[in-house]
Amino acid sequence: MRLKRGALILILLLVALSLVAQTVTFSISKQALRPGDKGEIRATLLIPSDRKQSVDPADPAYFYLEAAHPDLEFGAGKLPQPTKVISEHEWLYYPKVTLTLPFTVKGKANAGKKSVSTLLSYNLCYESGMCDPPEDKEGKLSFEILEPQAAPQPQEGPVSIAQLAESGDAEPADDASEAVAIEAESARNIPEELPIEQPSPWREVLKYLVFAFLGGLILNITPCVLPILPIRIMAIINQAQKDRSKVFRHVMIYTLGVLISFGILASVFIGIQVAGQSAGWGTQNQNPYFQIGLMAIVFVFALSLLGIFEITAPGMNTASKASTKGGYSGSFFGGIFAFLMAISCTGPFLGAALPFAMKLSSGLIMVFFLLIGLGFAFPFILIGFFPKALKIIPKPGDWMVLFKELMGFVLLYLVYTMLKTTFLLTSAAYFMNVLFFMLILGFATWLYGRFVRFELSKATQWIFTILPILLIAFAVYSYLPLKEEHQIIEVLAPVGTEMVADTHAPEGWYVFTPELHAKLLAEGKIVFLDIGAAWCKNCMANEKTVLFTDEIMAEFQAKGVVLLRGDFTKKDPVLLEWITQHERMGVPFNALYIPGEEPILFPELLSKKMIREVLEKIPYAGVV
Repeated sequence: MRLKRGALILILLLVALSLVAQTVTFSISKQALRPGDKGEIRATLLIPSDRKQSVDPADPAYFYLEAAHPDLEFGAGKLPQPTKVISEHEWLYYPKVTLTLPFTVKGKANAGKKSVSTLLSYNLCYESGMCDPPEDKEGKLSFEILEPQAAPQPQEGPVSIAQLAESGDAEPADDASEAVAIEAESARNIPEELPIEQPSPWREVLKYLVFAFLGGLILNITPCVLPILPIRIMAIINQAQKDRSKVFRHVMIYTLGVLISFGILASVFIGIQVAGQSAGWGTQNQNPYFQIGLMAIVFVFALSLLGIFEITAPGMNTASKASTKGGYSGSFFGGIFAFLMAISCTGPFLGAALPFAMKLSSGLIMVFFLLIGLGFAFPFILIGFFPKALKIIPKPGDWMVLFKELMGFVLLYLVYTMLKTTFLLTSAAYFMNVLFFMLILGFATWLYGRFVRFELSKATQWIFTILPILLIAFAVYSYLPLKEEHQIIEVLAPVGTEMVADTHAPEGWYVFTPELHAKLLAEGKIVFLDIGAAWCKNCMANEKTVLFTDEIMAEFQAKGVVLLRGDFTKKDPVLLEWITQHERMGVPFNALYIPGEEPILFPELLSKKMIREVLEKIPYAGVV
């Protein structure tokens, strides 16, 4: 009971724990302006307690506010008074700072509702002197440009400034009266500040933490994880048949394996953040070593499910000891294996939240990833708290053996898909090396399964435990190093404005380049961009079931949409930069670009209905 209560407290602490990360709030001094009016844009940066904004006042290269709008003329921004002066070349700001940017409405500005794009660039530093990489926060502010004031009507006798301010239609005769009249109008009609419509920092942090938990929960039904879940459930069934009181402990140990794995992953991202490097989620799939390592693990598990071997230790009586020490360790490593299978599918379900997480403090990044793990393990936690839920699962029988073997073939299919990816990432000669390594790995596991049995002598068991390990080590050393002739050529998105047909897509799709994209938008054409990869299952599903279908292709054509496609199968810094600039961290990446408007970003999983709803909002048909 104490264990259950402690687990509940731990879960609540993980959900409740959060620190306010650096956040930016944009505002505009006036909501409605006339041609000639002056105003200012403000950006307030809330700084975490462990960091400061360090600035050289003579050269604020990493701390500035800028904005862009054709109807506004912007002046020069100035740094506010520092919180602390270290020297004439180093000012410090904390715990918050506000930058202002003055502007004037141009005399020929057209009336109507407008929005201005803003950007605050900042670079926070720690007490140790180490600094985060420069970050940019973008925002949009709404305002309205009113019709110019009408010319003053002739009046008898002198006109007071108060009368001018009251009428709101007459133009003051001199600069002083003009300033007073504008101030009076502002005080009468305009709030002092119009904050950008965005949630409070705490609410935004909580929203993405909830996304993290739900994303982890959804991972259980992805193609990467779903095949292995029944395996773990069967293990729990067996444990329950022997001692139902152990079910809770097993699921908690499984959860511990999951949380430790996600904690290690969080540490990697924290290290990347501190080192100032950029990380693209899913790019681990572009690494042949990652693919081969994961493929080897899946292959070994598949052989185990097919009865080639069982994991035992030399001299251990499996009948008496496998259900105790072996059972708990199996639950722990089952959680780790589930994590390894999940990370290939994490990006598609958390792509919108991960960029936000990478801007959090180190502590919150850890909480973010632990909540993913908590959501991932949550179905098993429910079984641990409510063992009666096991009653809905069929009782053990011969069907379990058949099902286990069927799952072995499912895992072999996953091995096949990983082999295809490895072939795309390496040369043909290296691919043959990988195949031979897999053959040696299979033979080594067969040796282990055939001779490490409790009925054989301890010497035999030890020999055939060590021999397969040495055999696998020899195969890794001999066949897996990437030599010069195997080196992967880093692919870059092509450069140019010409339209080149994409040979990996149906007719009508063209190879994406940033230059071609800019040229098409400058010509007033609507562009749909799809960036995917051969190792991305959701990319392939989106293209096969939605984007490449005849009906959606016809609807794109009817709206005059130009279709561009980028291939992220191999490393491509150009595509990675494009994705991260849109605050995404991996593929699938899909966006619709309409000239003069903000891009419409799609979620990672597409549907035909989703595409149609967006296309219906296009006010005109572009010209291909």
